[in-house]
Amino acid sequence: MTAPVRPWDRELVRVGLFGAVFAVGLPTANGLGFVSDYYLNLFGKYLALAILALGMDLIWGYTGILSLGQAIFFGIGAYSIGMHMMLESSGKGVYGEPVPDFMIWNQVYALPLFWKPYTSAVFAIGSSLLLPALLATVIGVLTFRRRLRGTYFAILTQAIAFAVWLMLNRNEMKLGGTNGLTDFKSVLGFSLSSPGTLRALYVVTAAVLVGALLLAQAIVLSKTGLVLEAIRDNERRLEFLGYDTAGFKIFVFAVSAALAGLAGLLYAPQVGIITPSQVGVLPSLEIVIWVAFGGRGTLWGALVGAISVNWLRSVLTGTYPRLWPIILGGLFMAVILLFPAGLIGLAVRAKALVARRGRAVAPAAVAASGVNQHTA
Repeated sequence: MTAPVRPWDRELVRVGLFGAVFAVGLPTANGLGFVSDYYLNLFGKYLALAILALGMDLIWGYTGILSLGQAIFFGIGAYSIGMHMMLESSGKGVYGEPVPDFMIWNQVYALPLFWKPYTSAVFAIGSSLLLPALLATVIGVLTFRRRLRGTYFAILTQAIAFAVWLMLNRNEMKLGGTNGLTDFKSVLGFSLSSPGTLRALYVVTAAVLVGALLLAQAIVLSKTGLVLEAIRDNERRLEFLGYDTAGFKIFVFAVSAALAGLAGLLYAPQVGIITPSQVGVLPSLEIVIWVAFGGRGTLWGALVGAISVNWLRSVLTGTYPRLWPIILGGLFMAVILLFPAGLIGLAVRAKALVARRGRAVAPAAVAASGVNQHTA
């Protein structure tokens, strides 16, 4: 008698296939000339955003907490590595000064104190992960411990995202203002104009996405994952049973924030720019749409939603740039009204429908065969 296939084993197979296609297959096809450098870089951006969507699915899809400020944590990761890349390129700009060019435009000739630690790549990478997690922990302690939940938490995170966006737009913050950080020339000493560097960034992004997916699967398939789903379904009953629900919510919020920071860390070098427009309220709402479109509470839906919606953006904004916000809103309305379980839910329903039809056809075929034999 064969042993039953455990959920974790099944997920390992799926993740392995995903990694084989995206972490091995696409770079190999690029090296052989079947996939251009442009499209490989484009997919690298999609995979970085898929990491961001994974974190959103953990906190919203599995725990039921709608955060409208995930782009803040993404921005922290992107700005952290962006500051390091700007300092790495210091002296190579238009003015040849030891500070980024935008500071010269703003009459700043000495490096601000908070910029100095970012000369270290280790510090920049660490702050990309730890600062978002720390900020999420602080927000979580101040809200979840006071039993702030539901719509109130969503509104609060939206307000924080708006405040951060306003701050980043100010030149006084010395982070590039509305123009943000751009004109990156190298990362960790490797030129960003080299196809080999961009290919390496893609491979790292794909590998990190596989690792993030395994981490998320490990969480949701563990006892902690069961508690998170119970919080989503009936938090008050769980509190009555003696569970510290606030602690679990702080934990998953910090993990989702760290994943968002990691996504920003990988996104900025591949795109070459990070601006306040990628940190505010609207980007946070877009993340929600990605997860809803793919199918929340599935993890795979977050990946499918992030990749498919951003692919649509790349295709349609080139042809119909003004219509994209309307199209994005239409996608969200379609998800809510027509297929609330998202693309993954549609696939599951289609599979179940095919299976039911197969079971219905089988007895009819057997009966028909019996009649034919009796007649003969």
